[in-house]
Amino acid sequence: MESYDYDLIVIGAGSGGVRAGRIAASHGAKVAVIEKDRPGGTCVIRGCVPKKLLVYGSSFAHELTDAKGFGWQISGVQHDWSSLISAKDIEIDRLEGIYRNLLKNSGVNLISGAAKLAGPHEILVNDKTISAKRILIAVGGMPTILDIPGMAENAITSNEALDLNELPETIVIHGGGYIALEFAGIFAALGSKTHLIYRSNFPLRGFDENVREHIAECLVDRGVILHPQTSITKVEAESGKQTIWLNTQETIIADQILSATGRKPNTHSLGLDEVGIKTGPVGQIIVSEDAQTSVPSIYAIGDVTDRVNLTPVAIGEGHAFADSFYGDNPRVMSYDMIASAVFSQPPIACVGISELDAIQQGKKIKIYESRFRAMKNTISGRQEKSYMKLVVDAETDKVLGAHMVGPDCAEIMQGIAIAMKMGATKSDFDATVGIHPTAAEEFVTMRSPSR
Repeated sequence: MESYDYDLIVIGAGSGGVRAGRIAASHGAKVAVIEKDRPGGTCVIRGCVPKKLLVYGSSFAHELTDAKGFGWQISGVQHDWSSLISAKDIEIDRLEGIYRNLLKNSGVNLISGAAKLAGPHEILVNDKTISAKRILIAVGGMPTILDIPGMAENAITSNEALDLNELPETIVIHGGGYIALEFAGIFAALGSKTHLIYRSNFPLRGFDENVREHIAECLVDRGVILHPQTSITKVEAESGKQTIWLNTQETIIADQILSATGRKPNTHSLGLDEVGIKTGPVGQIIVSEDAQTSVPSIYAIGDVTDRVNLTPVAIGEGHAFADSFYGDNPRVMSYDMIASAVFSQPPIACVGISELDAIQQGKKIKIYESRFRAMKNTISGRQEKSYMKLVVDAETDKVLGAHMVGPDCAEIMQGIAIAMKMGATKSDFDATVGIHPTAAEEFVTMRSPSR
C-alpha cells in the first residue's frame, strides 16, 4: 500500500473547507488544512459576515428617521465610520479564533501558506511537498474587475470596501448584482452620495422580474442614484478624486469607485493545468455529483466549482464529502429549493423558481402577489411598500417559487423554504393560520391569483 502524510489535505480554510476537514477528522481521518490568508474564508473574513455587520450599522439611519413618526425627538445624531469598522474588525478576529479552534479541537493540522498542486496526491506548500490519499480544493472565489481603461488601477473591490479608512462623500458602484446592491444600501444610508451603474434595465439579473422592478423603486426612495442600461467607459484619477466616464457622455466625480461586477473561482495559482484538472470558461473546476474532478484523487467544493455559490451550500458539500469518504455514509448535496437572500435595504429573499423560469420550463402557472405598506411605515411616514409573490403550478397546486422584498424577508423565507422542500401546495399555504399582525401572514392570505 502506498504511504501518504495525510488521509486528506484540504486547500482553503473557508466555511466549506473547515467543515469538510473537521468532519473527516471526526470520522478518524488524518487531516491537514492549508490556508494562505486567515481561517474563515470569504464569508467570515471579507464577505457575508462583515458586510452584514455594516448593513446592521447603516440600517440604524433608517430607524432613526422612522422613529420621529412614533414620537421620538432625536437631534444631533452623528455616525463614526471608524468606530463601526473597528467594531467589525474585533468581531471578525473573534470569529477567526473560533475557526482556528474548530480545526484544532478536531485534531486537524492547520498549515499557513500558499498551496500548489504538485501531482495527483502531492501539494507544494512553504517549499515543502506533502502528500495525501485525497485532496479537496475549497479555495472559493475572488472579485473580478472588468477590462475598462483605468478601472483596475483605481477601483476598489468588496474586499477593500469593508476596510476603508474614511466614509466616501461620493461613491460610484459598478454592477447590479447582490454585492453591488448591498454596498449601495450601506453607503447611501450612512450619508454617501451613491451612484449605482449597471447595464440591464433593472438590478439583480436572474431574479424574478417583479422583484427586480420593485427593488429599483425602493433603492431610489432610499437615496441611491440609479444609472440603468449604462456602462463605464473610462476611469481617471486626479488629486484624490475619481472621474468616471459613462457611455451616456456623462461624467461623475467621486471619492471612490467600487467594482462589483461579479466573482470568479480563485484557481489561478493552484497549478490545475499541470496535473490535468479540467476547468470551465471562467476557471471553475468541473466536478462530478460527488465532487470528484477529472483527477480521481482530487475533489472540489464550494464557489471554486461555480455551481451554487452560497456559503451554506459549500458547508453542505463539504459535510457530504466527509461523510461519504470517511463516515461510511455515501451521500450527495441536494440543490433543490435552496433559499437565498440579498441584504439590500430593503432586503430580498427567495426560494424556488421565478415566474419566467416557470414559463420557460413550459409549466402552466398561477401567480399570487401582494403589495402593501408595512404597519410600521404607516406611522413612520415611509412610503416604501413590501412585495410578496408566489409562483404556483396550476396543475399540481405545488408552490414552485416564493419571493419577497421587505423587512425581515430572510427570516420569513427560511420557514417557507422548509415547507417548499417538503412539497407544500398553495392549499397548504391557504390552510395555514397566519400570525397577526405580521408581514409573514401575507404569504398565507393571498387567495386570488393576479394572473
